[in-house]
Amino acid sequence: MDAPARGGYIHGMDSNRSDLPPHIEETVRIDAGLQEEHDREATPYERGTARATRFFGSPRFIAAVTIFVALWISINLAATPLRRVPFDKPPFQLLQSVIDLGVLYMTILIFGTQQRQDKMATHRARLTLHLAMINDQKSAKIIEQLEELRRDSPFIRNRVDAQAEAMSTPDAQAVLEAIKESTPESDA
Repeated sequence: MDAPARGGYIHGMDSNRSDLPPHIEETVRIDAGLQEEHDREATPYERGTARATRFFGSPRFIAAVTIFVALWISINLAATPLRRVPFDKPPFQLLQSVIDLGVLYMTILIFGTQQRQDKMATHRARLTLHLAMINDQKSAKIIEQLEELRRDSPFIRNRVDAQAEAMSTPDAQAVLEAIKESTPESDA
């Protein structure tokens, strides 16, 4: 799952850095590949939603809204002394309605973006779980081989190590059941 680096960088990291061990570079490359695959699979709607959400959270948007509201209020307050009819008299109910509508749309966009981010978080959580299980199996195999070496070596006293024996057998199902028993049921 080697992901091509964009311009020599993998999500802000120089992919040609020699000071990183190869296994860390590979981990970064795999994570970048997972993110790029996730981005490639995004629909045009999801990409647009993410862009809009980023824009609405930007300082530019905050400045634009502040200027818009200030102009709206200023124009309406200045209308009466200039002998004009304000299009939205205080307490600015039309402005409140415009803001409410904007908040509704932003909420929908944020929820859409959050759903997409939740998918990525789920992928990463599954990957983490798979890697943890693989590491557990590897550790169990190493313990098993060390115990075998200890039993077979004439220079090491042969003894029974119950803890090493128990650790030499990975049991993800037992861990899952123990977690379920120790975690209180939620109402969700």
